[in-house]
Amino acid sequence: MLSSRRRPDIASTFTRRDVARLTIRAGLLVAALTAIFALDLLPQRLDIQVGDVASADIVAPRAASYVSDIQTKDEKDKASAAVAPVYDYGAEKAIGIAKVQLAAFERRVAPVDEAFDETVKDAARKAVLQNAIPGLSEAARSTLMALTKDRWTAIRAEASRVLDATERDELRDTDVQIVASDLSTKMALLDDKERSLAAELIEPLVVANSSFSQELTDQAKAKAAEAVPNVVVNYAQNETIVRRGQKITDVDLEAIDEFGLREARPDVARLGGWLVLSTLVVAILLAWVWRFRQELWHRTNGMILIGLIVVGTALLMKLTAGRPGLPFIVPSAAAGMLLAILLDSGVATMVLGLIAVIAGAVNPNNQLELVTYTLFGGMAGIIAIRRGDRLQVFLRAGLAVAIVDVLVVAMFGFLGSHDARGVIELMGASLLAAAGSAVAAVGTFAVLGSVFGILTVFQLLELANPSQPLLRRLLVETPGTYHHSLMVGNLAERAAEAIGADPLLTRVAAYYHDIGKLANPLAFIENQSGGENIHDELDPETSAQILKAHTADGIDIAYKGRLPKSLIAFIPQHHGTAPMSYFYARARGLAAEPYGGPQTAEGARAAATVDGRKFRHAGPKPQSREAALIMLADGVEASVRSLASRDEPAIRAMVARIIDERMSDGQFDECDLTLRDIEKIKEAFVQQLLGMYHQRIAYPQNKVVELESRRAAEGGAAAGSAAGGAVGGGAAGGGPTAGA
Repeated sequence: MLSSRRRPDIASTFTRRDVARLTIRAGLLVAALTAIFALDLLPQRLDIQVGDVASADIVAPRAASYVSDIQTKDEKDKASAAVAPVYDYGAEKAIGIAKVQLAAFERRVAPVDEAFDETVKDAARKAVLQNAIPGLSEAARSTLMALTKDRWTAIRAEASRVLDATERDELRDTDVQIVASDLSTKMALLDDKERSLAAELIEPLVVANSSFSQELTDQAKAKAAEAVPNVVVNYAQNETIVRRGQKITDVDLEAIDEFGLREARPDVARLGGWLVLSTLVVAILLAWVWRFRQELWHRTNGMILIGLIVVGTALLMKLTAGRPGLPFIVPSAAAGMLLAILLDSGVATMVLGLIAVIAGAVNPNNQLELVTYTLFGGMAGIIAIRRGDRLQVFLRAGLAVAIVDVLVVAMFGFLGSHDARGVIELMGASLLAAAGSAVAAVGTFAVLGSVFGILTVFQLLELANPSQPLLRRLLVETPGTYHHSLMVGNLAERAAEAIGADPLLTRVAAYYHDIGKLANPLAFIENQSGGENIHDELDPETSAQILKAHTADGIDIAYKGRLPKSLIAFIPQHHGTAPMSYFYARARGLAAEPYGGPQTAEGARAAATVDGRKFRHAGPKPQSREAALIMLADGVEASVRSLASRDEPAIRAMVARIIDERMSDGQFDECDLTLRDIEKIKEAFVQQLLGMYHQRIAYPQNKVVELESRRAAEGGAAAGSAAGGAVGGGAAGGGPTAGA
């Protein structure tokens, strides 16, 4: 929707994609500039290895803290070594083994239990006990033979208890013999002989329930090592790492490497200063572009161009820094001139200011003079270059740079910065720099424009040449479209001048906006030369599809013809999403015709079923003022051509109607036309059309020719009617003004 104030092209919301753009662009630019600025930081290298004797004290160049990998590893190794072997003992496992061994115990003493049964006689009991439980010592056997039933029950219960307790507690395989030999001491409520007997009963049943596990031990060692915190080493600035005469240890070498003393070591302080300067330059540049040139922020090719120009100029300044006279020969003004031509003067001025700061920073002497020299000379070039559409403009810009640079050198000479000879030498350098700037600008701007996809004036002038292949095809294959495009170009160019848009771009884009009609010339009325209109034989939807296709065909033809992408963008935008009103109305009429026409209720319902989307162009809507001007000029030129009377009131009414229709249809929602622009466009169109369709004197001989041609036409029509009356008359011409 139009407003009285120009809206920004792009929303000001800083998105994640913008964060990515900022990170990449800032990182690359800061890194490149810092590397260039730090070219003169001579490195120092310490050649030393473990075991060498320090020939001098080695001190920390700055305060720092770091994690010592060597000391941390030593501590972790110590913690790991301190871990005891880990066994696979578990309570559930011990309980299970205890149950198994108790069952075995029950089976072992079962014969004795039977011997002490009340039904067994003493002689039989002794015979059984004599052979029961093999492996008993003689003493234990004698004790067993002398037992009563009650004492056996007590011994049996105590032995079972001790076995169960022993197996439930952790019993490592290395401790089985020790525990087995000490079983008698664990017996309670028994005398010595009974304890010995009980111990012998269960000794064979004592087994290990815990074995050494290498896997668990390794896990414990790893856990212990992991629990060790990193060893952080702190050094204060100038703290001694190794004293003179001491041998270098691996810990010492680690500290030396942490400070980079064995590598090429730049001047850290100066490097930090250059880094800060690079960051400031890049931050201000990107912030300015985001704030004032958001359309450029989203153009990667434009940002790359700016970055290359800044980095390239900074490199030239750094290479010549500190050398008498050489900084004054750097053609820094070419940077501003190129950016003014390829982008705009605002971007050029901003970048030039940053380049001037860089010039002063990299040159320790004459800082103020070089800043002034670079800034004033570059500004003169920007002001003088304007569009760079002719060679003379570059010569004029070079002359302007030379005059300003010479005056700057003379000014500082008068202020006492140079003697007479120095002033003369620097003036000569100024002339060389100005000439170099002009030559560099004229020699590279077309190449840079082509590489970065930026339309230059020279490219546009070349494309506007009628000898261009596509324009020659338009002239030969579609003469009506060719003439229409010329008229649209004239109208749009006049309006562009009125609102401050780009007139040359608008005119050239208008020349190519309808090249899609080359794919099907006779589908458009301006190329039918008074012949049959094919749309009279087609249904409205088919006709609409044919008309819509000319934008897609135009894009294909433009790519094949290698037109610049920025020019191809005008082809689909010149119709936007506007409706094809003629065919839409015709489709509605045909749908309502069986029901008595759209004036009836049923006819109106039938007409309403026609899908209006099928009769709209695919778009997109105009994205720039220039595209909007071509849309309006295209519609106005075709509509005014169809007027029977082309006097000023009729032309004004038609221009106003076309523009109002496009506005009410929302075709300018995505470009930055203002209401003030619209009024200027209307007036520019009217004045241009009045000039195109001005009245001429009716010469007598012209009148005679006109009358004779009418008589001949009437006679031919009458003869045709007499000869072919039985066949019937042709269809009324009526078809669409398809050129619009």
